[in-house]
Amino acid sequence: MLTWLFDLDNTLHDASHAIFPAISANMSRYIAQVLTEAGAPASNADVETARVGYWQRYGATLLGMVKHHQVCQDDFLREAHRFDDLPAMIRAERGLAGLLRRLPGRKILLTNAPQRYSKDVMRHLGLQRHFARHISIESMRVHGKLRPKPSRQMLRALLAREGLHASRCVLVEDTAVNLKAARQIGMRTVWVTQYLPGGPNPLPSGFIKRPVFVDVKVKSVKQLSGKLHRLR
Repeated sequence: MLTWLFDLDNTLHDASHAIFPAISANMSRYIAQVLTEAGAPASNADVETARVGYWQRYGATLLGMVKHHQVCQDDFLREAHRFDDLPAMIRAERGLAGLLRRLPGRKILLTNAPQRYSKDVMRHLGLQRHFARHISIESMRVHGKLRPKPSRQMLRALLAREGLHASRCVLVEDTAVNLKAARQIGMRTVWVTQYLPGGPNPLPSGFIKRPVFVDVKVKSVKQLSGKLHRLR
């Protein structure tokens, strides 16, 4: 039986519509405050360089802010995920609960988002009951150090802790670098493409070439049941 590891943002819902822009703005305000208090340059360009650069270098802006600016992890996550009306910002397809119910195997939510936010989104979507485990960024530690996706160390530690074999696990994600890391340790991979950047009308999934480290490419997670024969 397969174990499914599902990402949350831009996999189970459309975070690019409103949530990601809000998070980016929140992060930028927080980073500007940190830089200003440290007496460092804090122009829009400086803030953007830090926010995007740390994400590209470490897989999460949070890691760069902790490493280079000694910020408090909990403070950063709280300020980055402040929303006036989160339910109004969530967009998702209908029928996801039915898909998860019919999909054979154990499901684990594996998200670089913080626990409070990810639980709120899952509760709003009505999907929490379909997941045996909920693993958020706060739990992604190896030897006491934060190691979110795409850390191979974290993925190996997760497999060991859950008693899972990599070859019987499937990571379902929108982020290619996370899928690449999972494939490198022997996991199977599904790339969800419909919420990739590209404006209000994402490119058809067939337009985007499937990387060699991706076993299955789908536009929507609702297509998973039709691809099971390629993952067994």
